[in-house]
Amino acid sequence: MTPDAGRTPVGWRVLAEARWPEPGDGTPPGVPGFVHSAFAPLVVAVAERCLRRYADPPAGRTAVLLVSAHGDRSSAEHVRATVAAGGRIGPLFFYQSVPNSVAGHVAARWGLDGPVVCLSPTGDPWAAGVAEADLLRYDGDADQALLVHVDAAPDGTPTGAVAVLLGGGTRQ
Repeated sequence: MTPDAGRTPVGWRVLAEARWPEPGDGTPPGVPGFVHSAFAPLVVAVAERCLRRYADPPAGRTAVLLVSAHGDRSSAEHVRATVAAGGRIGPLFFYQSVPNSVAGHVAARWGLDGPVVCLSPTGDPWAAGVAEADLLRYDGDADQALLVHVDAAPDGTPTGAVAVLLGGGTRQ
């Protein structure tokens, strides 16, 4: 997902943008309440980097849109293997098994009071995220949107992420 190359959506302005990794980045720091997988730390790191780059705290109703073709595949595979082996699943896996949990974590931590939506598009993730943001704005549910897209390797391992704060546009 990339907002560059003339792909700024109609009716929106890109207020802030961040990527993970950027030069000097290592592994994203852990997130309390999330275990085993790099997915949630990656989402939180790139979202917070983006929000910090915006001069003012997001105002009004700011939606959080998490776009990922695979979701937290590492945790899902861990749960599958543990169940197949007759093992016991740790309680945190029930919480983090839903991608909305990390998106909700970002919303709560930053006081974002718009909808929280997760998408798993089969096509262009930027187009899918923007289309959802447009719907939320058109319906009057959001004035701004934080789009977070997690890239993954063919096996579902997260490889990077981009976050874009959209706002300042007009309702279509």
